[in-house]
Amino acid sequence: MFRTKRTGLVRRLWRSRAPVEGDGDADTRTHGSGGCCMGKSTKVAGKTSAGTDAELKSLTHSILKQIKEKQLEGLLQAVESKGGARSPCLLLPSKVDTKLGQQSYSLPLLLYKVFRWPDLMDCSELKRLSCCESYGEINPELVCCNPHHMSRLCELESPPPPYSRYPMDFLKPPDSPDSGPSSTETGGTTYSAPVGLSDPQALQESGDRSHWCVVAYWEEKTRVGRLYSVQEPSLDIFYDLPQGNGFCLGQLSSDNKSPLAQMVRTKIGYGIQLSREPDGVWVYNRSCYPIFIKSATLDNPDSRTLLVHKVFPGFSIKAFDFEKADSLQRPNDHEFTQQPRTGFTVQISFVKGWGQCYTRQFISSCPCWLEVIFNNQ
Repeated sequence: MFRTKRTGLVRRLWRSRAPVEGDGDADTRTHGSGGCCMGKSTKVAGKTSAGTDAELKSLTHSILKQIKEKQLEGLLQAVESKGGARSPCLLLPSKVDTKLGQQSYSLPLLLYKVFRWPDLMDCSELKRLSCCESYGEINPELVCCNPHHMSRLCELESPPPPYSRYPMDFLKPPDSPDSGPSSTETGGTTYSAPVGLSDPQALQESGDRSHWCVVAYWEEKTRVGRLYSVQEPSLDIFYDLPQGNGFCLGQLSSDNKSPLAQMVRTKIGYGIQLSREPDGVWVYNRSCYPIFIKSATLDNPDSRTLLVHKVFPGFSIKAFDFEKADSLQRPNDHEFTQQPRTGFTVQISFVKGWGQCYTRQFISSCPCWLEVIFNNQ
């Protein structure tokens, strides 16, 4: 029987839909069993909660067959690469509703559920990525429905989970074995704390005052490669990405032969996207494993310690707020007394967390981690 190109694209898209709980192929790493950014709903919707799988298939096919072939190709590229390849926006009418069983969904919400998050309940749980044409638009007639131009919003728990409460790294004595990351680019210079680089030192090494931040990559106590100066509004930091430019950790030469570090490197995958936006700096977890973040502006200004926040795959978190950082006053915080620029630094660990309920109590014991130093000048 003759099959059109459009029909073939629709069938490939349906085969690439996001698995739901009970399919056997569902990737539980994107949900986890707890943490600080599970969104408003952590329960994965079952097949029968809003119509049968047959009804969903029929509805999805009928919608996709109304979309232009070129748009279907772009959507397929995004879905099959799981966001790793650059894909165009899928601009569709924003005010079209669809009905599945007894439940009504907007067209964007239905496509996000089918191709990325089956448990998604409302578009208010999402944040549009800055690379999207619809970013910043208010109630447009056409809205981008590309599921990989969106991310889940990370909602911090209050109070935070027990694993995230841990005193600042500075409490480690300077002569302790874990206290000083050494640099592979500064002739063996040893820094005095796992905080890593001070802001003036980062600015001096980068040699460029026009950047808004610099990024250092560490493996345990050793910095690998040079500082990466960031001038563009967004930066992809990855180990292996099918398409795209940015800071490729896989191209850095490391002398670390630790099996754990080598294993974690391979799990960094698509890594993270760091973007400066009007309300602050956002971190989007593009990888298949959690990342862990510590930032002075993520916590209550009156708190005595900074918390380590777990961010699951597909989630975004506002990791830094410039205005809040300028107004931070921590008279009881020893790190802020000893390191004035600590408020302008964010630490991010791939795959492995650190803190009270982890084997690694300090980030300098994590196999692969980043230090982001913001330019406050």
